[in-house]
Amino acid sequence: MPQATPLRRQGDYRLLWSARTISITGSEVSKIVVPLTAITLLAASPFEMGLLTAAAAVPALLFGLHSGTLADRLRRYRPLMIGCELVSCAAALTVPPAWVLGLLTVPWLIAVALVIGTAAVLFRAANFPYVATLVPPDQRTAAMAGFNASYSVASVAGPGLAGVLVQVLTAPLAILVEGISFLISAILLRSIRTPEDRQPARSRGLWRDMTEGLRVSVSQPVLRALLGAGVTINFFATAYVAVVMLYMLHTLGIPQVLIGPLTALSGVGGILGAWATTRLVKRHGENRVLAGSVLFFPIEILVVGLLDGPLWWKVTVLALIGTSTGIIVVAFASCMSGVIMRDTAPELHGRVNATMTFAVQGVMALGALGGGALAEVLGLRPVILLCAAGIATATLWIWVSPLGPVSPPRPLPRLRSRLGKRRSGAAFVPLGSSAETDRTITKRQPLV
Repeated sequence: MPQATPLRRQGDYRLLWSARTISITGSEVSKIVVPLTAITLLAASPFEMGLLTAAAAVPALLFGLHSGTLADRLRRYRPLMIGCELVSCAAALTVPPAWVLGLLTVPWLIAVALVIGTAAVLFRAANFPYVATLVPPDQRTAAMAGFNASYSVASVAGPGLAGVLVQVLTAPLAILVEGISFLISAILLRSIRTPEDRQPARSRGLWRDMTEGLRVSVSQPVLRALLGAGVTINFFATAYVAVVMLYMLHTLGIPQVLIGPLTALSGVGGILGAWATTRLVKRHGENRVLAGSVLFFPIEILVVGLLDGPLWWKVTVLALIGTSTGIIVVAFASCMSGVIMRDTAPELHGRVNATMTFAVQGVMALGALGGGALAEVLGLRPVILLCAAGIATATLWIWVSPLGPVSPPRPLPRLRSRLGKRRSGAAFVPLGSSAETDRTITKRQPLV
């Protein structure tokens, strides 16, 4: 068989990757700039800051499942993606003139966050199945690893860029960067030339289409294992994130000036993880990479929970842990998305991905609340150790499923949608193969 063209030489994939990288970097800048605007210029109260923070997550809870149903009804994904970026651009660009005219308020910022958050939910629902139409099956894992590398780059570069922009432009004007990033992303997406020729299955109604995605996600053994592992990892990882900074400062005595660089190392690790994942999957397949990477999550947290000694030793260990965390998160997340693409019927890609995203992101709020509440009662170090024990149970989800070594790989029939006759002629890819893949966790960094 002729060798496929490397992704870096595929012009349309480069355009999609560049669009996402620029857009995500702009969003990372706004995560710093928008709260600064609310605090320093609008004197936002703690309650208002809570509303502003929640506004970014609310659309995923309200529209997450519906967005997957919408995506599966589309004949073409790219027009929706371009529209979402343009709407986000327009929303962000209202902030600087509103500030100049004296009209900017905290409710205005909350409304902007809600609009951009809703557009982001719709964009992600279309982007996931769109990758499957743009990239050959045996390159999807590498493609998703590339997107995860974008998140890692943005998580490192975004906050630093935000600091510079705030100093040069002031906080409200710095939001221009986010709006411009959305506009550039839309232009790059518009430049993609690969035609979309998709025939969606007939809809049976919004509710029945949505519940079909839920049914498939919990009834198919592989998808059920990924869903269970993703929810488990994100719950305990978010509980860990909620207390680890306090733990580093008050228990380990890490100087404040080192917290930022130590956190940024996760992004550096993510870039290395994207490079390593592509090569590991080619050699061992997604199943083995998933089964191997899930073992490292509890080990890393356990090391942090048991850490002691002189300052130089603690900083060295935390630096190594931060880097390795980024590597493992990207490896697991990329393979998770690839397996979802591989083992889901094409007409269900949008709904299954939306169900996964809804569950693994929705549990993050519970994890954060649980971690903070337990730390008040038990203390910081016990909660860190409890998170290590809890996240270890994610290993069981993977290892006793068809993805793990405990259950021998066997070809499972690809799930057919009940929406009607399947229109794709794609052959089933056995679970033991090293074909396609991806999705995301975030650094400790929850699953995407």
